[in-house]
Amino acid sequence: MARTEWNHVPDNLPLAVNPLFYWPPNPKAVVVWYWSAWFPISINLAIVALAYAAYTWTAPTLGEATTPGLWMLEILIRNLLIVTILAQGLHILFHSSQLQGPDHKYDPRPFPRQGRVFTFNNQFWDNVFWALASGVTIWSAYECLIWFSMANGYASVWLWSDGWVWFLAVFLLIPVWESFYFYWIHRLLHTNNLYRFHALHHRNTDIGPWSGLSMHPIEHLFYFGTALIHFVVPTHPVHMICHLMFYGLYAITTHTGFEGIWVSGRKRLQLGMFHHQMHHRYFEVNYGSLDVPWDKFFGTFHDGTPAGKAMMKERLKTRKRN
Repeated sequence: MARTEWNHVPDNLPLAVNPLFYWPPNPKAVVVWYWSAWFPISINLAIVALAYAAYTWTAPTLGEATTPGLWMLEILIRNLLIVTILAQGLHILFHSSQLQGPDHKYDPRPFPRQGRVFTFNNQFWDNVFWALASGVTIWSAYECLIWFSMANGYASVWLWSDGWVWFLAVFLLIPVWESFYFYWIHRLLHTNNLYRFHALHHRNTDIGPWSGLSMHPIEHLFYFGTALIHFVVPTHPVHMICHLMFYGLYAITTHTGFEGIWVSGRKRLQLGMFHHQMHHRYFEVNYGSLDVPWDKFFGTFHDGTPAGKAMMKERLKTRKRN
């Protein structure tokens, strides 16, 4: 891609999807894909650890959750602190102090921007407001609802003693469910009736960590509605905490606008996602993730190459003619 369009592009273009969906099968590549998603250091593993810490120190017991109480406020405060520390820490690292420099920033434009399109005429404060006032509030409300429901028997609870295989498997299945749920909810939000809500998120054509959760309250209801599956599938409260953190914190880490954290010329941690950065630039490609390639199945995949861009333009022209 031309440097006038992107300041930085990944070295691994064209973007590859999960090798589980390639033919002929390549078991070694599949194992490497899933192993690298979790080990040795990954966002997935960090979220599981954080969920366990939150469950241990900042969550009610099922007995306490049978009735509304101060435990609900504790959940809200905990989520506000986690989001603020993570999003602002990454904002300082990548944008306000530019401690890593501009070399691995995808978009060449400076972030944040000013303008009447943003609440308070300022992209940063717009993003902070919607992420905290709407995003964390609705995230916490879903968590409180499911705690209350598990405690009162409206949602089934799966304990370690009920079977450790399923207990561990749920953590591994959360990203798989995310790939399915997020793609279809995202496509729904791009329909004519709902895009007016999703447009608030798409104010951010260049993105920073606070942009990930900067959404309209209606979109947050859809986005964190992923957790309603815990009314159907028996899980433990720690799974539910992890699930909501996965949605909330991944939105922050994948919207850094940078490829990752680099130290001494090496990428030490993958953060930003070029696949999704292109969605913010082009709007009508890459609705999902690379783990389950729904975009490839439905013709909305942009692999980051000039050929991918040409395919996107042709698809949009064909749709206009029809």
